[in-house]
Amino acid sequence: MAVKVAINGFGRIGRLAFRQMFGAEGYEVVAINDLTSPKMLAHLLKYDSSQGKYALADTVTSDEDSITVDGKNIKIYAFPDANNCPWGELGVDVVLECSGFYTSKEKAQA
Repeated sequence: MAVKVAINGFGRIGRLAFRQMFGAEGYEVVAINDLTSPKMLAHLLKYDSSQGKYALADTVTSDEDSITVDGKNIKIYAFPDANNCPWGELGVDVVLECSGFYTSKEKAQA
């Protein structure tokens, strides 16, 4: 059974984590929380200035509240406070903190 993963922050680190986990056995990326629009997140995933064009770039699309990669729909949230994300409803096992906001023990435990 795959570990259900959500990514909070889809900047450089969040996208690198996504690229590593998306095709990897044992992981399922189910949600991303970032204040940027799904359209822009899809574009940034496709074309990275450091990593180059994503191998699955031709399969990346977006709509109003999600991106789809290789047929897999991934819900996009835009909560400034990640505590408001419905991680439990999605069955998320692990949230990767990639925003750089939750850098102290107190913030990470909130």
